[in-house]
Amino acid sequence: MSADTQTLDEGAVSAYLETHLPGFEGPMEATKFQTGQSNPTFLLKTPAHSYVLRRKPPGVLLKSAHAVDREYRVQKALAGSDVPVAKMHLLCEDDDVIGSMFYVMDHVPGRNFSEPSMPGLTPQDRGAVIDEMNRVLAALHRVDIDAVGLSDYGPEGNYFERQVGRWSKQYRASETVSIPAMDKLMDALVAERPEDDGQRTLVHGDYRIDNMIFDAVGTQCRAVLDWELSTTGHPFADLAAVIMQWQMPAGDEGRGMGGLDRAALGLPTDQAFIEAYCARRGLRGIDHFGYYLGFCFFRMAAIIQGVLKRALDGNASNPERGKQLGQYVPVFAQHGLDALKRG
Repeated sequence: MSADTQTLDEGAVSAYLETHLPGFEGPMEATKFQTGQSNPTFLLKTPAHSYVLRRKPPGVLLKSAHAVDREYRVQKALAGSDVPVAKMHLLCEDDDVIGSMFYVMDHVPGRNFSEPSMPGLTPQDRGAVIDEMNRVLAALHRVDIDAVGLSDYGPEGNYFERQVGRWSKQYRASETVSIPAMDKLMDALVAERPEDDGQRTLVHGDYRIDNMIFDAVGTQCRAVLDWELSTTGHPFADLAAVIMQWQMPAGDEGRGMGGLDRAALGLPTDQAFIEAYCARRGLRGIDHFGYYLGFCFFRMAAIIQGVLKRALDGNASNPERGKQLGQYVPVFAQHGLDALKRG
């Protein structure tokens, strides 16, 4: 049984897959991906095939966090849809195998861009990748949740009311120091919440370019990854999450577009991306976008606070990175307040 997030009991995994995964044949070699802060992820290589294993981290976890069973379910439901996902193979809910629940999916080869500026690409290809990102997002929000068996994937009712409540509780459970901006933002998100417009779709919850795999040489999306935060809810949360990321500083740390000459790089403005999305979904426009953007900054701050708490407790996937990220909680909280003020 594996006791930490950095290693994997290869013998236990291989024995389990030989019994439960048709076509699996060792020997198997496991390598941990260093990206990702929540669910430890491993590349499993065999002579004939490559797979990916995602597991819950061991130890005491926040309630409803690290839901690898939900990740498995939603990606399996999306197979064959206009939303590209990896092929799901199996879900192991028996903690005794490696110490926590895990699932195995196909490894999808291709390119992964860590930041939306995509250094090294031509302006034309950058624009094509971002447009593909837009297409996939609109396709995700057009999925018929009843037809794919996900009508019960999330509760009904006001998504933002539910999410603000959930992430406020998660934040309080992992709070390490008092952050006045975060307290003020949580209060404002309750007081300024728009009326529910009735939209209820599948939402990814962490839709960013670094959670997507693209063709090795082209610009088509091969798979959307990291569905841990997915649910049924309001689609504008996903759209605002993209814009939130873009407002961060450019480079490895912020992974945004702040300070870049987007036109010269072939990258769209925030408004152009929003308009393209609205056109694909047949919408005239979006009111109260500042609220949705402020919510996304708040949720990211709460997520980062959870990463920091796990790092301090010693059960984070990448402890040093977790401690570095923790410094940005007050920054994201202030960005959220600014977005609300702008409307």
